[in-house]
Amino acid sequence: MEINELRAALEAILFISSDPVKIDDLAESFPEEGREAIAAQLEEVRRNLETSVGGFMLEQTAGGWRFATRPEYDSVLKKYFAKKGENRLSIAALETLAIIAYRQPVTAPEVSEIRGVNTTGVIRTLLERRMIRVAGRKNVVGSPFLYRTTKEFLIHFGLNDIRDMPRLEEFGDLIGESINDDLVAAINNAEVGGEGTPILPDDGTTFEETAGELGGRQLGGWAESTHPADAPAETDHRPTAQPPTAQPDDMTEESSSEVDERQLESGSEPKQD
Repeated sequence: MEINELRAALEAILFISSDPVKIDDLAESFPEEGREAIAAQLEEVRRNLETSVGGFMLEQTAGGWRFATRPEYDSVLKKYFAKKGENRLSIAALETLAIIAYRQPVTAPEVSEIRGVNTTGVIRTLLERRMIRVAGRKNVVGSPFLYRTTKEFLIHFGLNDIRDMPRLEEFGDLIGESINDDLVAAINNAEVGGEGTPILPDDGTTFEETAGELGGRQLGGWAESTHPADAPAETDHRPTAQPPTAQPDDMTEESSSEVDERQLESGSEPKQD
């Protein structure tokens, strides 16, 4: 394939892809071209867009490549989508997301303590929007869920890796909203984690894959946050004595007859209702 053809093909794939495209995936589609040739053409596309005066660019995010709008047009896009009724995250959701992003893994009670208000409903919204995920349970009384940010979080804010997060004081610039100074101080001074550790490894495991172990309630494929007070009590697995004559309440007529026959054979009188 000619260089220009390869570049055009890559642009077409990136244009129609809703998620960032990884070079390894592109290499599988163009095995005869090689990974280095593909990477070189992606860099060429990026350079061409940087030198143009267009409204979009090519960027690396969440470990892949995608087309994205230029930051200088954010205000125009916000005005346009505000008129279109775009469903944006509320200030409460953004504040909660900031706490989780900078203090992950963290539990819902810890988030509520930092914000000073109950955040159960907000965490549910972030789970439904796939901004956060369940990352296990904390080894403390009640075993509350631990939460981490997701790949969708990185994509939403144009980050290639969680290590690309700006300083907490600059998080407001990233999300386009100002964060209360008191909240910034509370996040910086918060002590989370302690003796608690994730029961599940931080391997990107989804809630659907561990629902049985976590015992959580599903919300459209994602978990509902659980407060320690909602956690089930520990079960006593020691054997207990059973009443010798206990009978199921839903015993059928046929099974009752069989019991009577066995009682007659043993020399005892059958019970009368």
